[in-house]
Formats: sequence, structure tokens, C-alpha cells
Amino acid sequence: MGKNIFKQIKNLYCFRAFAVFVALFFVSNIISKEIVVEPGANAHERLQEAMILMEEGDILRIKSGYYSFEDGLSLDVDGVSVVGDGMEETILDFKNQKSGAQGLLVTSDKVTLKDFSILDAKGDALKVIGAKGINMINLRTEWTGGPKSTNGAYGFYPVESEDVLIDGCVAIGASDAGIYVGQSKNIIVRNSIAQYNVAGIEIENSYYADVYNNLASHNTGGILIFDLPDLPQQGGHHIRVFENQSIDNDTDNFAPEGNIVGEVPRGTGIIIMANSDVEVFNNLLSGNGTVNLSIVSYSDETDDPNYYPHPRRIQVHNNTYGPGGFDPDINTGDLAKTLFDISNGNMPDIFWDGVGPLSQMIFGQPDDEKLIISEDSEVTFLTISALKYMMGFSNPIRTDKEEFKGVINPLEPINIDGI
Repeated sequence: MGKNIFKQIKNLYCFRAFAVFVALFFVSNIISKEIVVEPGANAHERLQEAMILMEEGDILRIKSGYYSFEDGLSLDVDGVSVVGDGMEETILDFKNQKSGAQGLLVTSDKVTLKDFSILDAKGDALKVIGAKGINMINLRTEWTGGPKSTNGAYGFYPVESEDVLIDGCVAIGASDAGIYVGQSKNIIVRNSIAQYNVAGIEIENSYYADVYNNLASHNTGGILIFDLPDLPQQGGHHIRVFENQSIDNDTDNFAPEGNIVGEVPRGTGIIIMANSDVEVFNNLLSGNGTVNLSIVSYSDETDDPNYYPHPRRIQVHNNTYGPGGFDPDINTGDLAKTLFDISNGNMPDIFWDGVGPLSQMIFGQPDDEKLIISEDSEVTFLTISALKYMMGFSNPIRTDKEEFKGVINPLEPINIDGI
């Protein structure tokens, strides 16, 4: 008798637990909803209202069509998705924008943006600030009038964010960087195209990034890995750049005066500046008229006491190099002119400026900071003995990359939960 009562109680408990599970499942699905916005009158008001009223788990679907806006859009709700019908189908056009500093501003966490285009924004096309978890998938940003200094600075512009995914995106015509990630960590930029920007893809002052399987072409510079002073997060490190094509970057620099990328010469494949722990491998670098790959220190004066302006632990291996250095842009910045002068116009595939702390310029980089190059024998290399150069020696250059051979220590891949 007692055993039967116990069994009945157990069965009742299991039934109630199952009922609670089913109820929670259905409630969660009832609460999460899909909101649909279609083209037509008052589209901006309807779309912005939907972004305000969304709740966690909701999907905002922007139907195919052409949307012309005079104001920017903003989203600050966590855990939502904004999805179009494809980057060629759902077009958000801001050419008549009168207010707002960007096309779309996102300031919330765990957001997915997918399958639409942002055109001709007054400022940045898509800006993300302080997000923990932002997925940008199959999106396009473009300034349709071609390269102009009046174009917005950035196409994709996540800053101060964590767990950043940019996948299958297209960026065209930005007057600074088409795809830019700054002061962020845990970053993946993949399967994307950057063309006719000043900088195609730029990772700046960031930690732990994978940049792979992208095409950067017809920009001023293809891929930039920078670290700059006077910013809250600096000391960029652990960046892998691999399996990209940085080719035919041949657009004259059109950055507004005063921008740091305004110093980048036309025809640059990859530039690494003042970062640590960068691995560059399995890329195709070709058709870049100034130089395919440059590794440099930050050269401007700064009063920032915490800033380290020199690259450390850079590993370059197994890349493929096509024609480069055939049309150096000696009129933009100092890089091309200096390299052209010291090489007598015989521009190398790989250039390292050789600048470091005084002790390193005398005695060389310590083993735990050393530049490692492991490339085929026909790949050309040039570095400057900076101390000899400053002292006016007649031949301050070195071209033998044998001394930079070493063991490659691969960096760990970047993992983002759910990706």
C-alpha cells in the first residue's frame, strides 16, 4: 500500500514538472514574436517604432523594397534580430538624411542584423557601441557616388564591443574604413568584401581577432592592423590574418584631411602598426602598387605614457605574393617615399621599418619579441638599420630575411559562443 502511494506521488510530481516545462516552452514562444515592416508611407516612423517596442527574443523583419529615410535609426533592445530579405532586396537609403550621425546605431547586446543594405548614410553606415554579442551577417554598406572625402567614415563600425561577428558582408566607399573594429575583443571578420574604401578592413586597438577568407581590393590599403595612442583601450594583440586576398588596392587616398588613414599610400596590401602577437599567413598579396606587406612603428609624437609604439612578436609565413611596388604612391604620407628612396625604387614584397626602442636598434629585438618571417626564397624583404639611417650612413638597409627565420608559434583561433 505504502509503495503504491509513493509511486502515485512520484508520477504526479513528474507530470507537474512536465506540465511546467511545456507551459514555459509555449509561453516563451508566445512572448517572442515577429514584427513585419513593409515599404510605403511613414516607413521610417514604423521601423523606428518597431525597434523601440521590440522585446527580447523578437524578430523584426524588413520586407524587400526600397526605403528612403531622412533620419537615422537606433536600436537599444537586447536579444533581438533585425532581418531583411537580402542585401540586394531590402535597401535602406539615407541619401536624403537630415539628422542623425549614422544610418543605424546599435547600443544593445546579443543582436543579430542580417540580409539588408544601408546606402549613402550621412555619417557612419552601421555603428555599434558597447555591445556584448553583435552579429552582422550578409549586410552591405555603400556610398553609391564613388570614392569621395564627403562619404561617411565607416561602413561597419563596432567599437568598445565584445564577441563581434562580421560575416558575408560588403563594404564600399567609406572615407576611412569599410569594415572597422576598434577597442573591442573576441572578433571574427570573415567571408566579406571591402572595395573602394580608404582602408578596406581595419582592426584597431583590439584584442583577439580572426580576419579570414575576405577580399580586400581596389581600396587605398587592403587590411590594416593598427594600435594608436590616447585611447581607453590600447596594446592591440593576438590578431590572426589568414586566407585573405588583399589584391589590386589601387584607389587614391580620399580620406578627409587629418585622418590617420590619410597617411596610407595608395597600393598597400597589409599594414601592421604597433601591434603585438600578429600572425599573417596563407594570404594572397598581389597587385599592390606601393608594397604588399608593411610592418611599422607609430611615428608621430605622443604624450601618452602608456602607449607602446612598436610591433612585437609578428609572424609572417606561407603567404603568396604577386606583383607589388610597381607604382609607389610617394606623394601620400612618409611610408612610400621613404621606402622608395632607400630601395632606389626596387620595392620589396615585405618591408619592416626597423624602428624600435634604442636598445633594440643597437642590439636587435630580444628573442621573445622578434619578427619571424618564413616565406619562399624568392620573396623579397627590406628593413632599415634605423640607427645607421638616422646617423646618415650610406647603406642602412638589410635585405636578407634569413636572420628572421624562427619557429612559428601559431596563435589560438577565436571562439565566440554560438558561432
